[in-house]
Amino acid sequence: MKKLALILAVASIALTAPLAALAEMDMEHGSMKMEHGGMMSMGKLAHEEVVDGVKATFKVIDIKAKMKEMGMKETHHIMVVFTDAKSGKQLKEGAVTVKVQGPDKAEQVKELMGMEGGFGSDFTLPNKGKYGVMARFKLADGKVRSVKFWYTVK
Repeated sequence: MKKLALILAVASIALTAPLAALAEMDMEHGSMKMEHGGMMSMGKLAHEEVVDGVKATFKVIDIKAKMKEMGMKETHHIMVVFTDAKSGKQLKEGAVTVKVQGPDKAEQVKELMGMEGGFGSDFTLPNKGKYGVMARFKLADGKVRSVKFWYTVK
């Protein structure tokens, strides 16, 4: 009976360990989500453009070291904040899709998540060179807009 109890205890620990790691990862991502507003002060201003009355401000943060600590391959966090060009009011509702094309022509397409008034996601920009960033977004007014720019990894 003791042997069976020991086997069950070990099995339950073995089965819950991946869930605990996933929960820890979610907590990490959750804390990143909570701090996204503060993250706008980090990173480099990558591009700013007004499209049909909406100012789109893109920032890129090098997160390679932190992600490597967590065993993840993503190297950069791309975020965008939208504001009304006239009033300066932040526009927090909408959907954003970003496609990044690397110097090697490899492409990544991701839906950006809403984070503290902005939108963001992690991408893998592993090589030095120019990356094409193409964003399509549909905000609360229902109008589809797009922005394209180059970002250089040095």
